[in-house]
Amino acid sequence: MSGAEDGVLAVDSGGSGLRVVIAGQGRGPLGQRESREPVHTGPRGIDPGHFMAQLAPLVRELRAESGVGALRTAAIGAAGLASLGEGLRAELPGALAREFGIHSVALVADAVTGYVGALGPHPGAVVAAGTGLIAVGTDLTRWRRADGWGHLLGDCGGGAWIGRAGLEAALRAYDGRPGGSAGLLARAEEMFGPMPGLPGLLYPRQDRPAVLASFAPQVAALTDDDPVAAGLLRSAARHMAESAAAVCPDAGEPRVAVTGGLLKIGDPLLVPLRQEFAERLPHAPLVPAAGDPLAGSVRIALDLAAGALTLPGDAAMLSVVTSAGD
Repeated sequence: MSGAEDGVLAVDSGGSGLRVVIAGQGRGPLGQRESREPVHTGPRGIDPGHFMAQLAPLVRELRAESGVGALRTAAIGAAGLASLGEGLRAELPGALAREFGIHSVALVADAVTGYVGALGPHPGAVVAAGTGLIAVGTDLTRWRRADGWGHLLGDCGGGAWIGRAGLEAALRAYDGRPGGSAGLLARAEEMFGPMPGLPGLLYPRQDRPAVLASFAPQVAALTDDDPVAAGLLRSAARHMAESAAAVCPDAGEPRVAVTGGLLKIGDPLLVPLRQEFAERLPHAPLVPAAGDPLAGSVRIALDLAAGALTLPGDAAMLSVVTSAGD
């Protein structure tokens, strides 16, 4: 490919698999592929061998399709990198160099690629709200995070949290305790059957957070007529705003954004969310997310290739590994 424009590789790896983009340094994204198989985890966390086994054929297809020249730079966004990235950090940069000649690799937690996709390299805070919930903020000198502790210890305001709280209200109604909701009880029995069987159905499941989150839309559907359901959505919005406030810088004209599948709930969540953000973060306007985590990976890869990456480094959140070129 002599004379062809050099390109960059951008990857978003998460619970639903890999998404891969090759972008031209002067033209942006040139093609995209995806694998729907999540990368395996093992004793050292994310499995670099399985990562490369899925990534390599997608990159070869994209290179042939896009006609780019050399790939020198990559941004690898990965869910779990902060806590499960030991093997990936140790082995992936070398594997990318051997396979594709990539010698500058940004290893990035998915919370950071989500941040960059939403706000770009600007100070502020981003709340990623799906089944779980995490907030990430930066003043462009360091990263801060809040929550993201999982459905047993945190993720307050996320889908699993809303679903669990809704099911608790259903069980309170079943028992005759205060704080219950007859409407949520009826919805819970439609989804899960008689309430005495709910613990046995739920507790043994490996996908318990997703099962809990599946009840969140039922809570949202009752907010117009059920004060308990409406109160749960207001509480979720408050938790999200509290996490954003914990990480948002006070200076530098910060912005805030919320991303993730939980926004599909719509106005029952978005209306109280806007109110809570306005009250707790009056100095930081709530703006729509510009893009998703894959767009964040593309932006990081292009900035890294151009020598224009201004985001702060962090051993767990964003690190750049550079090796000798050809």
